Amino acid sequence: MFTGLVREVGEVGWLRRTDRAVQLLINAPRTANRIRIGESVAVNGCCLTVATHREKQIMFDLLEESIERTNLGDLKPGNPVNLERALRVDGRLGGHFVQGHVDCTAKVVSIDEKGADTRLEIALPKEFARYAAFKGSIAVNGTSLTIAELHPESFVVWVIPHTLDHTNLGDLEEGDRVNLEFDVLAKYVERLLDTRGGAK
Repeated sequence: MFTGLVREVGEVGWLRRTDRAVQLLINAPRTANRIRIGESVAVNGCCLTVATHREKQIMFDLLEESIERTNLGDLKPGNPVNLERALRVDGRLGGHFVQGHVDCTAKVVSIDEKGADTRLEIALPKEFARYAAFKGSIAVNGTSLTIAELHPESFVVWVIPHTLDHTNLGDLEEGDRVNLEFDVLAKYVERLLDTRGGAK
């Protein structure tokens, strides 16, 4: 479980295929020197397990499912990635409950600076639109944000300067793919309603 509060922006060292897996190496000195093998880290919002680590680097093995469902397969050396370690049981929940299970990717529609803040419009895939709510929570590349506008085929979030400076959202360009995870509470509500409807 995560909170959507990015703790470090790492830098991709390489993404490569081996006979056994796809491996991702990330340069992340703040995270690497405190992590242990087997721990979970959200990378652009996707929960991954630490395979090995050095003083300043972390390496992960990626499943094909992760490659297909997220933007991790798009990564190139030097790309910035959002990192968050799993939430401790006694930790502070400052964002919202984020599972690290990316639902889908979507393209950035537009980026507009409005004074000090930035308006970010992102396409809303039709099959996931039911999980989006006005003023509801959403994780974009693992960053906890609030939906400020909801349209038939897109949604809008506003990003403050601090978030732009401390995540990779400030590096986005129109047309880039971002990872989306919708609020898990909406999924549970849907499941409960489906179950009750089936009972009738």
